[in-house]
Amino acid sequence: MVRLTQLLPIVVAWPWCPAQLWFGVSAVAGPPVEFHSCVGHQLATRVHTSVQKALVYLVAEQETDGGWKAFDKSHPAVTALVVKALAQDADYGPDHPAVRKGTDFVLRFSQPDGGIYVDGEGMPNYHTSVALMAMASLKHPEHAETIRDAQAFLKKLQWDDGEGHETSSPWFGGQGYGKNKRPDLSNTQFMLEALHQSGLSAADPAYERAMVFVRRCQMLGATNDQPFAAESVDGGFVYSPANGGESMAGTEVVGDRPRLRSYGSMTYAGFKSMLYAKINRDDPRVKAAVEWIRRHYTLDHNPNMPAGQSKEGLYYYYYVFAQALRAWGEETLADAAGMAHAWRAELCEKLLSLQRVDGTWVNEADRWYEGNPHLVTAYAVLALQAALDD
Repeated sequence: MVRLTQLLPIVVAWPWCPAQLWFGVSAVAGPPVEFHSCVGHQLATRVHTSVQKALVYLVAEQETDGGWKAFDKSHPAVTALVVKALAQDADYGPDHPAVRKGTDFVLRFSQPDGGIYVDGEGMPNYHTSVALMAMASLKHPEHAETIRDAQAFLKKLQWDDGEGHETSSPWFGGQGYGKNKRPDLSNTQFMLEALHQSGLSAADPAYERAMVFVRRCQMLGATNDQPFAAESVDGGFVYSPANGGESMAGTEVVGDRPRLRSYGSMTYAGFKSMLYAKINRDDPRVKAAVEWIRRHYTLDHNPNMPAGQSKEGLYYYYYVFAQALRAWGEETLADAAGMAHAWRAELCEKLLSLQRVDGTWVNEADRWYEGNPHLVTAYAVLALQAALDD
């Protein structure tokens, strides 16, 4: 990580970094802008301008109760994502009035069981996970107990033998929207992201349990014991192994038989989850996921979704793409043709090209609520922050 400055640009050619590395001493007042050396000075400046425009929009959209809207009312889940984006920005930070108001709004939904969610909506895992990520981003000791309680709640919610699902069950280790709902990789990865960001050690049994579920989401017959993945060498991930397997991308014909179709957002989610659990980089599951990513590398759409659905979940995809590749730790990624991609810079350029005049991002393929500018703008800002971060 280096800081964006206006003096003394020095170009250094590093073999591991295709971009420029800039050094200097700030010549302007105010907090310097931090950026990863592989993004470069000029692009980092453009990203900073873009993010500030987005955050100005979000602050102006904050409701009087401190929340940001979902389903036509202030909602703690969307609010938590916006709070995190603001708290992580040097020009705002955890003590900004908008962040304080947003945090207070989210914490109004703290429940006696340790979760932070809207009672009755059936999404306690998702709500608590994003709230926990927001609380962790504030880095305030006053939230330590809330963080511990939320961690404990998520671990208790995880499907295991306590709910009658032994290791042999395809539900084991996964997380769904709430009890009595089948687990899925999206909810499971949000749980793991929240536990990881809030400092829970990868040695905690929750990660080990989750890896049983994550393994069963991967289309890799050598390690997945579920019938839908038998003999598959694809390496990508689907939505859930429960109830015979499910993919939001549907099926595809491989050889002479239909198979569940793996797709980008879930593959990066599964890949990231394995990295958080400290699965060895030489593990066949990790290697197969990396090869899938190389074969399907793109930022133009959610990869391997059917053509008519290729833009669905696009900003969720950008979010998990950034988090996963930051966790992977390699600055370039070679695609199937051998072309090296500087993923940080490419992601920044793509998101800059999609930002609207008012500072927002919105997905016209409005599935999974990506027509909501508050949610999607938060996803985009968080992805850009990950791209600029170490």
